[in-house]
Amino acid sequence: MRVIICGAGQVGYGIAEKLATENNDVTVIDRSPHLVNAIRDTLDVRGFVGHGSHPDVLARAGADEADMLIAVTLYDEVNMVACQVAHSLFNLPTKIARIRSQTYLAKHWSNLFSRDHLPIDVIISPEVEVGEMVLRRLAQPGAVETIPFADDKVTVLGIVCDENCPVIDTPLRQLTELFPDLNAIVVGVFRNGNLFVPRSADQMMAGDLVYVMTDTGRVKRTLTIFGKQETLGSRVVIGGGGNIGHYVAHHLEKRNPRAKIKVIEMDRDRAVEIAEALDRTVVLHGSAMDDVILKEADIAEADTMLALTNDDKVNILSCVMAKKLGCRRAMSLLNDSAFPPLVRTIGIDAFVDPRAVTISRILQHVRRGRIRNVHTIQNGAAEVIEAEALETSPLVGRPLRELDLPGGIRIGAILHAGEVIVPTGASQIRKGDRLVIFAIANQVHRVEQMARVSLEYF
Repeated sequence: MRVIICGAGQVGYGIAEKLATENNDVTVIDRSPHLVNAIRDTLDVRGFVGHGSHPDVLARAGADEADMLIAVTLYDEVNMVACQVAHSLFNLPTKIARIRSQTYLAKHWSNLFSRDHLPIDVIISPEVEVGEMVLRRLAQPGAVETIPFADDKVTVLGIVCDENCPVIDTPLRQLTELFPDLNAIVVGVFRNGNLFVPRSADQMMAGDLVYVMTDTGRVKRTLTIFGKQETLGSRVVIGGGGNIGHYVAHHLEKRNPRAKIKVIEMDRDRAVEIAEALDRTVVLHGSAMDDVILKEADIAEADTMLALTNDDKVNILSCVMAKKLGCRRAMSLLNDSAFPPLVRTIGIDAFVDPRAVTISRILQHVRRGRIRNVHTIQNGAAEVIEAEALETSPLVGRPLRELDLPGGIRIGAILHAGEVIVPTGASQIRKGDRLVIFAIANQVHRVEQMARVSLEYF
């Protein structure tokens, strides 16, 4: 596939890195010579310095032969114009744009992005995607990751096994025997920096981060079995009143009328603006790293500290200070891939990577086959892929034990006629079933090959 990426920032780099490792023909455009040189020096991609929406730049980048344009610059207007130029002048088939301003996305302006106006095939809104991810994590405090699939009927949970976890040192094959009502399966284990798909004889160890695929209706039961019986908190302090912080506060007000929410915002004008826009949220003007402000926000009585500023260091330090002052849990936004390995060692309970969330949404539309959803795990070390099985698929009608899937691939859930089935060796996939598959990075191409051969093309 020939892909042009406009924007060589963190998201653009991440997409280019992912696609280049899968042998796609990738070209990156950015106005910064430094970013373009850096991406050319480290990845097997072509780079052009220029404006991503200019016709001459797109022409030099090969837009007339490209299959897809992904516009992820910092500016919504540049992304939208790039898609328009790619459509009007180069007839480029698929155009994806990151659009951050919510005014463009208001329902009563939805006709703006029709093919007769701004022909954008897929719109990615990072603030909404990340905000929803934060809200899902907040709703399940015992999990460090909560990822929905199959119209929210299947959930992938990331769970840290501590010393008191009841199921450590237990072979995975025995979990069903011990807990017959557990409609869940362990599909991945992250241990000592290595992510792998476990076998039935493997055991979970203290310190493991395990990925469990379960029926969404059994999420609480699954967390309880892993010793995570934390109750949903109603006292939340949010550090940062930007687009994401405001989104989370606004929707938390609507979804949990009992929630007591406080937002700390450094910019006075912004603090006044969101204070007027929110109904029940208390907005404090100051720094989330100021212990006086944190105490004024009653951080010692708070259930959760959400650090949602644009500065990773501010987020990390404010979480550490909040925990020191008595806050029960802390969650941080982290953009820099160097920080996540450190969070558990300094007491941060969970984090959200906006870059990974955005890349996952884009990969959903890059993957070939009848792919409905994609989410990257551990900075791209694995992917969870949701695909639909068609009548022509060789997966259909055969027991799973006869499929001989590679070791790095695990089918974790089957959605059949609206019912979630946790597969066993005797399970059979039928026409129209939706499969949720966990795949280690070096096996993702095998899943895509199965999708291209076994599943219908887009």
